[in-house]
Amino acid sequence: MSEPIRILVVDDQPLFRGAIAALLGAQPDMDVVGEAENGLVGVEQARVLRPDLVILDVDMPVMNGVDAARLIRDQVLDVKIIMLTVSDVEDDVLEALRAGAHGYLLKDLRPEQLYDMVRSVMRDETPISPRVAGPLLRELRDGTGPRVPDPSAEEAGSLTPRELEILRLVAEGLSNLEIARRLVITQGTVKNHVHNALEKLHMDNRIQAAGYVIRHGLGSPSAEQRER
Repeated sequence: MSEPIRILVVDDQPLFRGAIAALLGAQPDMDVVGEAENGLVGVEQARVLRPDLVILDVDMPVMNGVDAARLIRDQVLDVKIIMLTVSDVEDDVLEALRAGAHGYLLKDLRPEQLYDMVRSVMRDETPISPRVAGPLLRELRDGTGPRVPDPSAEEAGSLTPRELEILRLVAEGLSNLEIARRLVITQGTVKNHVHNALEKLHMDNRIQAAGYVIRHGLGSPSAEQRER
């Protein structure tokens, strides 16, 4: 059995923070190793505890979650970050993703959804609450959304047909598991293709990859082009 996911919970509301810690700590594959009441303490705790995952609120006193995410990513290697907040403001979402967050969730989700999102982040996915993801993808499609990195022709041309196909499915909002089922391959294979594609395009997350596919109107490769 693999080691439990070591989690640090950072939120300025003691009751909510304690409830989240209790819920996650009750899962057999999760271990809450610490709690913090603001971003500054969260950064200090992350540096000392070296968790696998940090859950951050956005709006907090002393230091907000976006600034904390940026510092944690700079100071703690191989840590995942999920923003868990009431804010569905697009600017907050974009700033969090730019700061290195691996997921953006709203606090109205059910406990089971939170568990699934935590596990998906550890599989290198980028979970985003549907209420936030829908408008974000629509804005990407109509050209009014966030700026997407513009890879060079050489970088874009280095993608394999399979990588392009998987990025298209990412742009449709599919998870690694859903992509694996659609293409009849393993989740590990999907994860590797996504990772390689992001590396080639010099992108940080799946939202940027989705924006790339949408902006450039990339379609699905034909069956003959697919790499098995």
